[in-house]
Amino acid sequence: MTPTQTKKVAIYCRVSTTDQNIEIQLTDLRRYATSRGWIIQKEYSDEGISGSKEFRPALDALMTDSRKRLFDIVLVWRFDRFARSSRHLAIALDEFGHLGVDFVSYNEHLDTSGAMGKAMFTIIGAMAELERGIISERVRAGLRRAREKGKVFGRPRVEISPEKLKDMQNRGYSVRKMAMALKMPRSTVHDKLAELLPAARN
Repeated sequence: MTPTQTKKVAIYCRVSTTDQNIEIQLTDLRRYATSRGWIIQKEYSDEGISGSKEFRPALDALMTDSRKRLFDIVLVWRFDRFARSSRHLAIALDEFGHLGVDFVSYNEHLDTSGAMGKAMFTIIGAMAELERGIISERVRAGLRRAREKGKVFGRPRVEISPEKLKDMQNRGYSVRKMAMALKMPRSTVHDKLAELLPAARN
C-alpha cells in the first residue's frame, strides 16, 4: 500500500449485557476513524456476550477477515472490549503483526501504525513466542513425568495367542466374525493372522 492510499479500518465493539448500549462505542470509533481519514470497511459487534467467552461470533468473523486482508487496521474502544485476557491480546496482536494489520485502541491511545506501535508489536510478538515456548515445555515436562511413573502412551498392544486364532479359524470363523468376537478392528485380526499363524505352524 502506498502512502497516498486511504486505509481501510474494521471497527470492533462488544457489550457484555443486553442493557448496555453499544452505540456509545460505535459513535466514538466512527468519529475517530473519520478524523483520521480512514474508510470504515466493516463494523463487528458482539452484544450481550461476556468478554471471557471463547466463542464470539463477531470477533471470530473479524479474525477470519483479517487473514483475508480485507482491511488495514482494527479499531477497538478499549482493550477489555476486544481481548478476554492479556494472553489473548498478545496472541491476537502477534497475528495482526504478521498479517500487516495495525491495531488501534481508542481509550488506551495505542496505535501500532507509528514508530512506538511497531516497537510494541515486536515486544508483543516476543511475549507471544515466550508464552508458546512455556506451554510447549510444560507439555513435554508433563509427558516426561508421566513416562517416569510408568504411563504408556498410544494404543495398547493387542496380544492374541496363535492357538486362539487357529482354533477360531478351524471352527470356520471369518475375519469379520473373529473381529466381532475379539472386539477389535478387522484389520488388526488380519494382521495378527498373518503375523502369528505362520509362527504357530513352525
